[in-house]
Amino acid sequence: MNDYLVKALSYDGKVRAYAALTTETVSEAQRRHQTWPTASAALGRTLTACLMLGATLKGDEQLTVKVEGNGPLGVILADANARGEVRGYVIHPQTHLDLNKKGKLDVSGAVGSEGTLSVIKDLGMRDYFTGQVPLYSGEIGEDFTYYLVKSEQIPSSVGLGVLVAPDNTIQASGGFIIQLLPGTGEETISEIEEHLKTMMPVSTMIQHGFTPEEMLEEILGKNNVQVLEKMPVKFQCQCSKERIGNAMISLGKEEIKEIIQTDGQAEVQCHFCNEMYLFSKEELEKLRNAAN
Repeated sequence: MNDYLVKALSYDGKVRAYAALTTETVSEAQRRHQTWPTASAALGRTLTACLMLGATLKGDEQLTVKVEGNGPLGVILADANARGEVRGYVIHPQTHLDLNKKGKLDVSGAVGSEGTLSVIKDLGMRDYFTGQVPLYSGEIGEDFTYYLVKSEQIPSSVGLGVLVAPDNTIQASGGFIIQLLPGTGEETISEIEEHLKTMMPVSTMIQHGFTPEEMLEEILGKNNVQVLEKMPVKFQCQCSKERIGNAMISLGKEEIKEIIQTDGQAEVQCHFCNEMYLFSKEELEKLRNAAN
């Protein structure tokens, strides 16, 4: 099944919901960055949450998520747009810890329980919207829940899951966001809370073949999910040789000249996707001339 995301309403429009299947998306990130299991889970959860937050945007708007904890993973950085495209990386991709007390991948131990979660939104205006909260647990899902409640003032529940096979491949990945809009009754809130307590983990549902719509039905009740939109999602970097070249021009004539004299060529790697771009001596000379 190809990756996709759904936007939905429930309880007569009082509840807003998003759910996504991201197994292929996270697999692509794992392949590009060669992440080990715990790093794969942390990066995959972040990419999935970033995709769902991106689904709240419009047009050419985009956002960047930064998870900066005190654990061995270092910074996790991801960005997404309104078209279902996401990219991201982690500073130390070859990070793996022993399983936690619950027998699960120790994402919190790898991320760290102290630090910050930041969300920067580029809404096409002069200034960016930036929200930042302390890490709640380092489990990523709980941290995004805390962010939405504290920074955006929206009572929410975020569920994220990534199942990693022993050979490091991604078996299942996805997530959901449930948001209570003004006027939601206590009975509705109690029903949703009860479903959240008794439902299977996200990664287990996806492993068993649940679609994003079926995940939401588990939380909100069958025949109680009004799907507004369904959109494909994927790992998609925005880099290109032209963009990298323009960035190199900004280094200035003298620095490009030094690269030519020292190395005769340049290899530049994109952090987000690990794509490597080679610039020959002739190409560097063109960039140097453009920098005049």
